[in-house]
Amino acid sequence: MAIKTIKGITWNHSRAFPPLVAVSQRYEELHPGVRIHWDKRTLDEFGHKPIDQLIHDFDLIVIDHPWAGFCFSRNIVCDQKKFLSTAQWNELDQSCVGASFKSYVFDDRLLAIPIDMATPVPSWRPDLMEKNELQLPRTWEELIALADKKFVVMPGFGADLFLNWLMLLHALDARPFANAETIAEKEKAIEAALLLKRLAEPMPKEITNWNPIVIAELMTRQDSFAYCPFAYSYGNYARPSFVNKPLQYGNLIQLNGKPLRSILGGTGIAISSGCKEKELAFDFSLYCAGEAVQSQIYTYAGGQPVRKEAWQSEALTTFTGGFFRDSYLSHENALVRPRYDGYVPLQEKAGVPLQQFILGEISNDRLWEMIEGCYRESNGDCHKCPTGRTNRHE
Repeated sequence: MAIKTIKGITWNHSRAFPPLVAVSQRYEELHPGVRIHWDKRTLDEFGHKPIDQLIHDFDLIVIDHPWAGFCFSRNIVCDQKKFLSTAQWNELDQSCVGASFKSYVFDDRLLAIPIDMATPVPSWRPDLMEKNELQLPRTWEELIALADKKFVVMPGFGADLFLNWLMLLHALDARPFANAETIAEKEKAIEAALLLKRLAEPMPKEITNWNPIVIAELMTRQDSFAYCPFAYSYGNYARPSFVNKPLQYGNLIQLNGKPLRSILGGTGIAISSGCKEKELAFDFSLYCAGEAVQSQIYTYAGGQPVRKEAWQSEALTTFTGGFFRDSYLSHENALVRPRYDGYVPLQEKAGVPLQQFILGEISNDRLWEMIEGCYRESNGDCHKCPTGRTNRHE
């Protein structure tokens, strides 16, 4: 029997690698003659290393939606819309949490089949909150009061700061990415940065080296921090089977009387344009995204599924320490990031002046000047966008 082999790459975490290996093992058992091998890279490489460096070595690429413009303008990945029937398209659209499926639809093409859902949400250590007689904050003012007691931490990694800054821009009605000339209204952009700076003041400067995984590991291994207001969700850390001191997750606090809406993360499986077994690759991706797999093998192996059926499963709510139930609303309401060709490097580059700003190293005006410069640089590839549109959410 001739063996068909496909290779995939994801990122290095228990939420990412083990579930795909587990699903692949079962797929191989159901399809004799098929072999699926997975590799992994760091979280930062996943978010920012150009995809064109992977297409010669991998058939399946676990990807997030902001890569759409970059990938399609260079024909790096296959348009998976051509593989889907209308019924399959509608089923995925209706079954994925929030904007997960829609985030991969770009210029009437489909970047990836979504398999994973995440967005920044609050997390806390219930035992430490109770021990120190702390109340969960409901408003920004209550959050600052809790932070001043030195119990609060947040990721200060550049990309995370930038995306949480975007969250605050939306909350302040600053209209980020409304046009190609300026990233947002200057006064509100500075106001959003000042909110982050004030929140970071009582925190150790080391947060600028900490991404969401580091935050979750610190909170579940040590007793230094009791609450994180927003970091990309890793529900594994709420599972009693995964950590000795589990976190509890919830929904976002209010700013100016309105609940915050964070910036959508999650992942999907893209198919490299160089894949020689495209139909097989697509069939596996669709299998991985199916209700039965998402609600069983994928989640029990450590995954954070994208399907509503999994998030609303009573059995999985118990297994995940209430993560699905307690944070569902914020995941459902998360906002889609821009996807124009040139956007992805902006997350990393514009995060640097935000780091300098919260550390008190640069002024308001210098922050604005540097972020605007990064934004103009990201727009240098605007003409390569398939649609040529000026709305930077595309």
